[in-house]
Amino acid sequence: MFEIKPKRFKKILVGVDDAPDARAAFSYAVDKAKRDGSELGIVSILETDDVNVYQILDKDYVHSSADELRKRINEYVRAAVDYGVAPEKITGIVDQGDRPAERICNHVIPAFQPDLLVVGSIGKRGNRKAVGSQASYMTKHAGTSVFVIRTTAVQRYE
Repeated sequence: MFEIKPKRFKKILVGVDDAPDARAAFSYAVDKAKRDGSELGIVSILETDDVNVYQILDKDYVHSSADELRKRINEYVRAAVDYGVAPEKITGIVDQGDRPAERICNHVIPAFQPDLLVVGSIGKRGNRKAVGSQASYMTKHAGTSVFVIRTTAVQRYE
């Protein structure tokens, strides 16, 4: 027979946006970090492909959008602290790019060096039929363990 040993992670990175699956991923990551005593990184990407050329040239627009995202990340940090994760173990991360999954895999993960990435299955613009393209990309390219959370069952389409 073999012994079952739960996997404990030292550094967990969770990707957040306002999608239901991302909120579920956040809840899972916070609970796992608390139970394991892990460091927790909370990341969101300011998507530059969502802004038009005039907005991207307007530094005030970009700064205000980034500031709003930082405030949102700080709300996630406060929620994790309220749940019981030690504040010194939490890092809020705001980054920007036009491909969030690539940005997380190529920039955020190498900098934060998590041993677990937790993401929602479907993003805020997603179609509920399958795993979203962002989550799929990260499972293939993250270079670390990836846990994908889904809040609803996959519908069978024929």
